[in-house]
Amino acid sequence: MNQQFAVQVSIPVPDHLVIIEKVELKRLQDQELKGLWWSMKDLEDRTGKKSYWIKENILSKAKYRKTLDVKYGGFVYYPEIKGETYAFHALKMADFLDDHFAEIYMR
Repeated sequence: MNQQFAVQVSIPVPDHLVIIEKVELKRLQDQELKGLWWSMKDLEDRTGKKSYWIKENILSKAKYRKTLDVKYGGFVYYPEIKGETYAFHALKMADFLDDHFAEIYMR
């Protein structure tokens, strides 16, 4: 015979903290990056990797180029002439890095 018990537990939350659903947290994080563009320096700061590593392991890889490059509908501006710099749509680049983390590091 199975018996089930209903137990109610109360956990105090300190005044300086709040509890929110994960979905709401993700929405707030995305909102922070919405409409923001990163420079290569910003991307270095976010990933902890230097630009040469980012270029070699992500930006120069043919399998990522068609997804990333604005010429193909992507969200990364690749410099075309001397003096130009990369530009990254922050939210989309952050999502790309999250989605491809293992793949990038597994080489």
